[in-house]
Parts: sequence; C-alpha cells; structure tokens
Amino acid sequence: MALTVSLDDIVAGGNSLLAAKPHWERVRLGDVGQVLNGYAFKAELFTRDGGMPLIRIRDVGSPASETFYSGDFDERYVVSAGDLLVGMDGDFNCARWRGPLSLLNQRVCKITVDEALYLPRFLDYVLPGYLKAINDATSSITVKHLSSRTIQDIPLPLPPLDEQREIVAELEKQFSRLDEAVANLQRVKANLKRYKASVLKAAVEGRLVETEASLAHREDRTYETGEQLLQRILEERRTKWALKKKYVEPATAERSLIESVPEGWAEASVEQISQLVEYGSSSKTSDDLTGIPVLRMGNIFEGELRFDELKYLPSDHEEFPKLLLKDGDLLFNRTNSPELVGKVAVFRSKPTNYSFASYLIRVRTLAGALPEFLAAYINSSFGRQWVKSVVTQQVGQANVNGTKLQALSVPLPPFPEQTRIVAEVDRHLSIIREVEAEVDTNLKRAQALRQSTLAKAFGVEGRQI
Repeated sequence: MALTVSLDDIVAGGNSLLAAKPHWERVRLGDVGQVLNGYAFKAELFTRDGGMPLIRIRDVGSPASETFYSGDFDERYVVSAGDLLVGMDGDFNCARWRGPLSLLNQRVCKITVDEALYLPRFLDYVLPGYLKAINDATSSITVKHLSSRTIQDIPLPLPPLDEQREIVAELEKQFSRLDEAVANLQRVKANLKRYKASVLKAAVEGRLVETEASLAHREDRTYETGEQLLQRILEERRTKWALKKKYVEPATAERSLIESVPEGWAEASVEQISQLVEYGSSSKTSDDLTGIPVLRMGNIFEGELRFDELKYLPSDHEEFPKLLLKDGDLLFNRTNSPELVGKVAVFRSKPTNYSFASYLIRVRTLAGALPEFLAAYINSSFGRQWVKSVVTQQVGQANVNGTKLQALSVPLPPFPEQTRIVAEVDRHLSIIREVEAEVDTNLKRAQALRQSTLAKAFGVEGRQI
C-alpha cells in the first residue's frame, strides 16, 4: 500500500532526523531536483550473462547486478556510477550506484539535484531519514510501495550552500572514524561466517573430532562401523514399514560430494536413513493465537529455528495430529530465493505443539542417524553445492523437491562419533553466536551514534529517534 499520511504531518511528528534549524527554509525535493522512474523492461529479455546490466530493487546498495537486459533501450535510463537510486518497494532503500553503466528498471528511481541549490552529498545525509519515516508511516498488508510523487513532495531542509558544505565536511570527518569501526565489525561478522563454514566442513569430513576408527585402534577394541550401522538402520526401516504397507527398498546412495570419507564411515541416501519425508500444510493460516503455531521458511535462520512472527492453524485442523512436529524432526526449506533454498534446522520439543507449512519438508530420521548431523551436512558447503546442482528455478523462486532430497547422499559415521561431532559443532556454534550477538550490539550502538550525530547536524541537540 501507499502513504496515506501527509508528509508535512510526518515532519511535524518530532522525528529528530527530519529537523531543521530555525533559520533554514524548506523546499520540496522536486523543486531542487528531478526524479526519473525506471522503465518496465521486458522480462523475457532478461539474461544472466549478456547485454546491459539491469538495476532492480534488490540491487540498490549493491556494487553490481546479476541481471542483464539484451534488448534495445532509451539512453535516458542509463545509470552511471555515483547516481543516487531509491528502491520504491519494501524498505525504500537509497544509495549511490557503485557499479558499471547499467539500466534503471521499474520500481527503482534516480534522483538528480541542481547542485547550484543543493549539494548531492548533503542530500545523501538528509534523504535516508525521510525515506525511513515515510516507510514507517506507510501501512501495508503485503509489500510497501513508494511513489515518485511522494519523493518529489519531500520537504527537505535548505541551509545556505556554504552551511551545507560545512555540515558535509564535519559529518564526513566524524563518520570516517565511525565507518572504519563499522567496517571492522562487519569484517568480524564475515570472519565468523567463514569460521562457521569451516567448522561444518570439518565436521562432515571427519576432521573435527577423533574418528571412532582411530579411537578403536588406539584402545585396541572393536566398534560398529558406519556400514554396519547403516544395515541396522535399514533393518529398523523394514520393520517399521512392514507395520504399514508393502516395503519398498530405498534408493542406495551414490557417491557424496566428499572426496574421501574417513575409515569406518559409510554413505547413505536420505531415504535410507529416514522413516518419514513429507511436505507441510498448504492450508491458510491466521493470527489467531489460540491455534497451533505453524513454522514457515522465515523461521529457519542460520541453521536454527526462530519462534517469532508465527502464523496459526486451528487446533482442530483436519491435518492434525498428522502434521504436528515431533522432537528431532528436521525441516528442509524446499522453496525460496536461490540463495536461501535448502536451508535446514532441527526441531526440538517445545511446551506446545507446532506444525509446519508447505514450503518446508519434514525429515524424520531413524535411530542411529542424528538429525543434527544430517543438518550439518546440508548446511555445509557440500550441501550448498548439492542444492545448486539439483535446484530448479522459475519466476525468481528456486525449488528442491522431496524426491531430490531423498536421493541426497550423505556421510554416515559410527553413532558414537556422530554424537561427539554434533556436540563439538554445537560448542563452536555457541561461541560464534555469542560473538555475533556482541558484534550486533556494537553495530546498533554505531547506528545510534550516527543518528544522534545527524540529529545534531540538523539542529536537534542530544535527541535520538
């Protein structure tokens, strides 16, 4: 939905980033600049590697676009490095373009100001506060929308040019130090992400803990190998299946993506080590808190489940109790963006019942195959490589169906080794979570400091939004 509150009322609402010193005038953005809407380029001419780069909403703030346009175009819609862009759906982000010559797609606009009246760098500091305030005041059921008329009507503060220059110089001096600190924090986050990836890779390659084979040799004892474990799992599978219907042998595993599994490990297909693989409910959910909470793809984040922003189904829903989650169920996100499809997490018992939505697949492993180890493999670089090899895409969505998931080949260590691996992975990830939380706290402090510095520059002493 679009904005229904007047911009003047938003400015008068006391937001410190929209303040102006008493001697400053205000001017509508459209009176000091031009707003060019992007063009609706034909989607059938979009490509991945040929033609002119095409800037879409998701590219605002990025150094490049992954989408190209192979058709003819009007030169008016060519964007150069340094042009100011605004995304007109969602969060209303704005940023200077840092990429090569590109085309301006629909729902992205370009703002060009008259530099004799308004410094571009001053606008860079002023505009984000107004766009955020507009976004906060825009009601929405689905995606928020911003119009070019609203952008043109933004009542910007208009200090004299010399004062604009002084403010920009002082802000750049202060923000250079702050930006350096933020960049250091972002590097820490990136390093933590790499560290997490290396932990998962080492775990599923058998390098994180001493292998059961090595322990057995050192202690001069026998042990149940992964191959023997797999046979035991398959026997249990046949027993459970026989109670329901005629048994169908699962597909055997092909070679996993791991070059060489350790001594004592086996390889198995997901189908071989699971007793249940099924899709969640496609029934319409609601906000009725008296119902059963339904986990959706957004509840899987960084290999864990988040129990917020929930939707609900009635407790007497016809698919219950069949689609209620049980302790140890693994949830696989089968449909999402190409970057996020295939993410997984393991559900552990909660005081209340939970169900899951149709974009998730539930995998219930058999005794002897820990779901956390399976999750570690799918979340590892090997799992991501597998997702890319089997995914299908259409209309911006990527999909990996249940049949492909069941055919996935995964390593199967001896059970005691699985237990040690899962415990060690959890120990490392707990440390990562603690450090990430501290980094995020410091990033929020930096953002608060940035806002207070801007508020002071615009004439509000010591006040933050």
